[in-house]
Amino acid sequence: PEIMAFQARALLTSKWLADAMKTQSKMRILDTSWYLPKLRRNAKSEFKKKHIPGAAFFDIDQCCDKTSPLDHMLPSEKVFADYVGNLGIEKDTHVVYDANQLGAFSAPRVWWMFRVFGHSAVSVLNGGLRNWELEGKPVTNQYVRPTATDFKASLSRSWIKNYEDILDNMDTKRFQVVDARPEGRFRGLDPEPRDSTDTEPGHIPGSISMPFYSFLSKSGHFLPQEQLQALFAQAGVDLNRPLCVLCGSAVTACHVVLAAHECGHPGVSVYDGGWSEWFTRAAPEHVISDGRGKHL
Repeated sequence: PEIMAFQARALLTSKWLADAMKTQSKMRILDTSWYLPKLRRNAKSEFKKKHIPGAAFFDIDQCCDKTSPLDHMLPSEKVFADYVGNLGIEKDTHVVYDANQLGAFSAPRVWWMFRVFGHSAVSVLNGGLRNWELEGKPVTNQYVRPTATDFKASLSRSWIKNYEDILDNMDTKRFQVVDARPEGRFRGLDPEPRDSTDTEPGHIPGSISMPFYSFLSKSGHFLPQEQLQALFAQAGVDLNRPLCVLCGSAVTACHVVLAAHECGHPGVSVYDGGWSEWFTRAAPEHVISDGRGKHL
């Protein structure tokens, strides 16, 4: 029963994971590291040099809808099931993640992907690889390819919003919209990080700024629940009402989902196209900016 109790817990400590690795043969660990192209870091080659023993690599640029012009949009059920099955993950497996950078960057996105495809036994390693190593826990460069399994995925469409949903919501105001990008990009003053696009910074009318890193402590751990609740309250977000989040391409938006989940919110939806899609498709008056904004 103790193991089951942990299955729904979104955040796990390094100590818990280190202990569980010794006793739970079915547990899979995933390194979900991903970096913006301009950082010129290769997450997969870093994984090969160093990862938590037994981990496999989950690549959000591979497990995605490759027919979409937008970055790493959610894949179909079949693509997700095949990709995850090849990592040896089963429906009943307790999946734990590890990401590195600020303590968490891309791990919440993969946590959310599993949940949106019907797999709730998934947790994020709180503090990431950075703190795992600081606490003296083991890493390795050895990799054993997992035995493929038959994974079943079932997509919860209600957790995903598209461009039309956001546009419609500007009139109906059925849900609150939170933007997880850094404040400078939200305000339209700092450039968007992708060199390959003409996307200017700014924000959706009526959206609320909650930069993803505000949920993390300096040590790279998610803040305790009381502090997370205070952040939502300060931002004017009502956790008893429907909530939708976005960022540039729906990676760091999932930090808001995880933080709201920790505060008891039943399920935050994600605008998967994010600012990248909104800027491309929206009318100029729907791009709010202190900078250049959008001109036809």
